[in-house]
Amino acid sequence: MRISTVAPAIQRAGQHAVAVPQSGLTGEVFGKLINLSGRRRFTSQRVVLYAVLALKGKTGALEVSREALSIFEKAHADLMRGNSEMPGVFCPELQQAYVTDGGDRAIGEFIELARKTQDAIGNKVRGSAELLNRLVESATPLLSILNGITQLYEDLARRQAQQAKQQLVGVISEIESIAREARIVLFNAQIAAARAQSSGREFSVVTKELSNITARIDELAREALRSSAH
Repeated sequence: MRISTVAPAIQRAGQHAVAVPQSGLTGEVFGKLINLSGRRRFTSQRVVLYAVLALKGKTGALEVSREALSIFEKAHADLMRGNSEMPGVFCPELQQAYVTDGGDRAIGEFIELARKTQDAIGNKVRGSAELLNRLVESATPLLSILNGITQLYEDLARRQAQQAKQQLVGVISEIESIAREARIVLFNAQIAAARAQSSGREFSVVTKELSNITARIDELAREALRSSAH
C-alpha cells in the first residue's frame, strides 16, 4: 500500500492558504462535511480494532468491524460524489488532496484491504493474521491522511465564514448609506410640509410614513451589525 507516501502531501495541502470556494455553501453544509470527514477517522480505527478482536475470537467483533467499514465507505463516497445535502469534491484544494496527492486512492486501498481481512477472518483461512498485520500497519498513515483532509474542510469553512461576514459588512454599509439618504429626503419633506401649512396635511402623512421607513432601515442595520458580531 502507498498510504504512507501521500500523507505528508495532504497535510501540506491543509497548511496552505485555502481559496474561498465559490460554491455558495452555507455554514451548515460545511458542518456536515466536517462531521462526515471526522466520522471516517473514527470508523477507520473501529474497523481495525474490531478486526483484531475478531481474529482473537471475540463474539460479534467481526460484525462490528464490517458495520464500521460500511459506514466508512459510505461517508467517503458521499464526500467524493456528494449527496442531496452536500457537494462532492467542489474546489481545487480538495481535488489536490483527493486526486493529485492520492487521498482517494489510499482510502480505496484501505477499504479493499479491510474487506479482504474481514473475509479471511470470517472464513478462517490461512493468511488472516498476515492480512490483519497489514491492516494494522496501514491504520496510522491512513489516520494522518484523514486528519489532513478534515483540517482542509475546516480551513475552507473558516474562509467561507470570513467571506460571508465581509459580504454582510458590505450589505450593512449599503443599508446605512440608504438610511442617510432617506433621512435627508425626510428632512426636506418635513420642511416642505411645514411651509405648505394646512394645504400640506396630506404631504405630512407621507412624511410620517417615510419617517417610519427610515426608522425600520436603521433597525435593520442594527440587527445586521449584531448578527455580524456572532
